[in-house]
Amino acid sequence: MDAAARRPAAAGSRPRWWTELPLLALVYAAYSAGRLVARGDAHSAAGHGQTILRWEELLRIDPERALNRFFTSTPALGIPADFAYASLHYLVTPAVLIWLWHRRPAHYRTLRTWLMLATLIGLIGFTLLPTAPPRLLDTGSGFADTMAQFSSYGWWGGDASAPRGLGGMTNQFAAMPSLHVGWALWCGAVLWKHGRSRPTRALAVAYPLVIALVVMGTANHYLLDALAGTAVMGLGLLLTRPALRLADRVRGVVTGAADPGTGSSSGRLSGSVAPVTAGSGAGSSSGRLSGSVAPVTAGTPAHVSAGCETSAGELIPRQPTRRGRPTAAAAASAAAADDGAATAAQ
Repeated sequence: MDAAARRPAAAGSRPRWWTELPLLALVYAAYSAGRLVARGDAHSAAGHGQTILRWEELLRIDPERALNRFFTSTPALGIPADFAYASLHYLVTPAVLIWLWHRRPAHYRTLRTWLMLATLIGLIGFTLLPTAPPRLLDTGSGFADTMAQFSSYGWWGGDASAPRGLGGMTNQFAAMPSLHVGWALWCGAVLWKHGRSRPTRALAVAYPLVIALVVMGTANHYLLDALAGTAVMGLGLLLTRPALRLADRVRGVVTGAADPGTGSSSGRLSGSVAPVTAGSGAGSSSGRLSGSVAPVTAGTPAHVSAGCETSAGELIPRQPTRRGRPTAAAAASAAAADDGAATAAQ
C-alpha cells in the first residue's frame, strides 16, 4: 500500500454510505437512549421549567403564553402545528442530509459532523438540566397542551410527538435545549449556504422561524429553550474543525498501525548505495537505478551511463527530434560537452 492510499481522507471528502449509515444510526441511538436515561424526576423538571419562566418574565421575553392561546383557540393553525412538531423534525433533517450527500459531497462530512456534535451537546444539556415543557406545568401556569387537545387528528397521544401507547419511550423532560429549533437552524444554514435557487433560500429562512413558533405555540418549549438550541448549534460549529482534524489524525494512526511494513519505504528508493569511484567505467551497471543508488563523489564528473541510450562520456543526453535526429541546439550543447570531457581527460 502506498502513501497516497494510506493518507487519511480529506476533511471535504464524502464518506462511503455503508460506513455512514451505521454511524448516523449509532449517534441517533445514543441520543434516544440518553434521553431515556436522563429523564429526571418530575418535581425537579417542573422546578426548572418554572425557573425559566421567571427569568423570561424578568427579561420581558415570554411570548409562549400568547402563542399557545392563539394556537389552542385556532384549530386551523394548531392542528397543522401539531403535525409539524411531530413529523418535520424527523423528515426534513434526514432529507437535507441526503441532499448534501448527492448534491454537495465536498461539504457533506463537515456539515454532518457539525450536526452530530451539536446533537451530542444537546444530550448533555438534557442530562444536566431535565426540564419540563410548558404543557406539563401546573394548570395555573396558563398553558394548554395543544397536542393532547388535537390528538384525535393525528397519531400522537398526550405524550408530545410519541405515537399512542409509546409515550414511555420518550423523555418528556428534554425541553432544554430545543433540538427541534437547533436542527431546523442547521437545515436553514445548509440550504442558505449551498442552495442556489431563490425558493431554496426562502425555505432556509422560513423553516427555522416556523419551527421556533411551532414549538412555543404548542407549549413544547420556552423561548430560552430555542435560544439554547441556537447556542448549541453555534458551539457545535466551533468544534467541527478540531473534531475533524482529530478524527483524521486517529485514522492515520490506526491505518499506519494496521500496515506497519510500508512506512519506511514510501517515496524512497530501496537498495544498496554504491558510490562511484574514479576509473569506474561509464558502461558499468553500478550507476543505474535498478537495485542501487550511485551518488557522485567529489571530483567525479557526472557522466550519463550507457543505459540511457546516449554515447559514453556525454554530460547532457542529446534530445532527438521526431525523426530521430538531434536538434541544432542539442547538437551544439552535446559537442561542447564532449570537448569539455576531452580537455578534462588530457
